[in-house]
Amino acid sequence: MGSPEFDDLQGIERMVSATPPAQYVVKIQSYSSLSKNSVGKYESGVFQAGGYKWKLVLYPNGNKSKNVKDHVSLYLSMVETSSLPSGWEVHALVRFFLRDQDKDNYLIIQDAMREEWHFHGMKLECGFDQFIPLKTLNDAQNGYLMDDTCVFGAEVSVTKEKSTGQGENLLMIKGAISQKHVWKVDNFWKLDKEFYDSKVFMAGNYKWKIRLYPNGKGSGLEGFVSLYLVSADTDTLPPGTKVFAGFSLRVMDQLQGNNVTGNANHWFSASDQQQGWGKFISHISLRHLYGYLTNDACLVEAEVTVLGVLNAL
Repeated sequence: MGSPEFDDLQGIERMVSATPPAQYVVKIQSYSSLSKNSVGKYESGVFQAGGYKWKLVLYPNGNKSKNVKDHVSLYLSMVETSSLPSGWEVHALVRFFLRDQDKDNYLIIQDAMREEWHFHGMKLECGFDQFIPLKTLNDAQNGYLMDDTCVFGAEVSVTKEKSTGQGENLLMIKGAISQKHVWKVDNFWKLDKEFYDSKVFMAGNYKWKIRLYPNGKGSGLEGFVSLYLVSADTDTLPPGTKVFAGFSLRVMDQLQGNNVTGNANHWFSASDQQQGWGKFISHISLRHLYGYLTNDACLVEAEVTVLGVLNAL
């Protein structure tokens, strides 16, 4: 078995270690589904190192804003910096890790001169545009991507203090199946509450409901119906869990089938429970276009596909 192929890039040093990253790991299952579901950029959860907070930023097919091709791009980003004093600057020694699952060791990629990276208000992110060639990552003989699963990691040394035991697992779901739910809303013009919820329905083993604001919400206030998909069980999800769902919401044309439809992808979590549209359909359309209201009743449909789940390790 030959050695993995890498570009001979100046400024990058590679070595192999049996020791896993001390601070943060990201295990991604069904890695290929990131690209298939148009997840061009993935941001990890927040972890602490040296008294500061960080996250990993991964571009599975390269950072297109920097015209990167045929490579994975990986960066370290400093977060939650608003409380830092004016003119702050942090110097950190950073090492990225990629696990060889066949040999049970780690490829370490770092600055060739082992120089500190400088983070400040105008530069919150540092890393490698060409972290690893896609050809090298995808070659099963190298052990980096096995059973469509890979493991990335990072070590950040700002001071001698380190925090351990943090991490996350991202599972992208292959062959995800969509589920539909139809909600009949009666006596539409008599609805007088701020919003109404459908019955809870299941999709991808998670609970959902449709939320309708008959007189609008936010940008749609007065003159529009606002429509949202709501995660109905985010309050009971473990801390750090996020659910990535693709969904469609429709107000059905009950006569001609000219439905009004909105499509979106969204990460649902305890702090971000709903996503939708403030101006989904106007009151004028409901009043004057036949089919959306029949006997003062409208039909609202949700179609939900759970594409991925993020859990803390």
